Amino acid sequence: MVSPIAVPQAPPVLTDGVVTLRGHRRGDAPAVVRQGQDPEMVRWTRVPVPYVPRDAEDYLTAASAGWARGTGWAYAIEVSGEYAGAIDLRPQGRGAAEVGYALGPWARGRGVMSRALRLTVGWGFDTLGLDVVLWQAQVGNWASRRVAWSVGFRVEGTVRGLLPHRDQRVDAWIGSLRRGDEQAPAHAWLDPPLLYGERVTLRPHADTDVARIVEACRDPQSRHWLSTLPAPYTEEDAREHLLQIRSQQASGSGVYWAVTTPDDDELVAEVCVFVRDDAGRQGEIGYWAHPRARGRGLTTAAVRLAARHALLPQEEGGLGMDRLLLRAASGNVASRRVAEKAGFRAAGVDRAADPLGDGTLDDDIRFDLLPAELPAATDRAVPRQPGRVTTARDDG
Repeated sequence: MVSPIAVPQAPPVLTDGVVTLRGHRRGDAPAVVRQGQDPEMVRWTRVPVPYVPRDAEDYLTAASAGWARGTGWAYAIEVSGEYAGAIDLRPQGRGAAEVGYALGPWARGRGVMSRALRLTVGWGFDTLGLDVVLWQAQVGNWASRRVAWSVGFRVEGTVRGLLPHRDQRVDAWIGSLRRGDEQAPAHAWLDPPLLYGERVTLRPHADTDVARIVEACRDPQSRHWLSTLPAPYTEEDAREHLLQIRSQQASGSGVYWAVTTPDDDELVAEVCVFVRDDAGRQGEIGYWAHPRARGRGLTTAAVRLAARHALLPQEEGGLGMDRLLLRAASGNVASRRVAEKAGFRAAGVDRAADPLGDGTLDDDIRFDLLPAELPAATDRAVPRQPGRVTTARDDG
């Protein structure tokens, strides 16, 4: 550990030329009230409800006292001379501090918080002599997680009931940034781009997909081939599935799409691409169809689009993979036909590798597809919107 430098009792001004961190002032109180009344602040933090001017005064007093006593180091975030929010470090024993941050709604969406976080952790390492800065946020607070990711924090896991919130305890993500870590994303964040074909559209999932997911996952045929589905399958299971989708995308381990048709936004299938190696060059594709969408060629069209996106070079908007694996149970004739019609080639058999819903084991047929083998399919991606694979833009 680096020996800490004497900590000032008044906050030094930090700036990167766009964002300035400074001590709080009494004149910040009206903006603090506006921020404290924002619905997102109420949802994700423990600000008093309702938030009134006295609460802002108490906060400003506590922020100043933290510096004087060395119990916490809170900065006001300023952009173009305007109060934008706050960020602070809280000591967590020798060599460690926890970071907390929040922006007013008027300052979000411009990368402000990523800049403020870089300034803060840099000051923490250089001036406080920290070895590690810790981060935590309620599960579901994707804006906070994206900011942390953009500055190099690594999410270590989820702790059930970690945080008190209102009258309950909620699950939370935890992450860390170590001294010497690069203050840039440690991995990709895979945003599912809109992919348009002649017969299908691939879009990100939405809460409105829950009912269709439940219907598909209660279907006997789905349950036979996807034997790990919870039973009975509930709306809560579907919402957990959507959360896991976003978590995998945020960790760079997979990207998912809801499949719809050009004239109807109702989910007809799901297709996903998993990352199978640290370099992101090897992938695997998976899919399922809603029972009322089977036999129409929609899943095949969706697999073609997703495979094309996975194998296209990154400079062309794809994932730049070298190989895409597809596995189908030997007895799942429909799934095997999708693979073959989408241009995949049989590449081997894993015997007794696929547990089925009736308790038996089936062979897994392996298929694969290489970039040079992308089929000249009619259902190709239509460039209506550029794909986005990785971005360091934050939602703060």
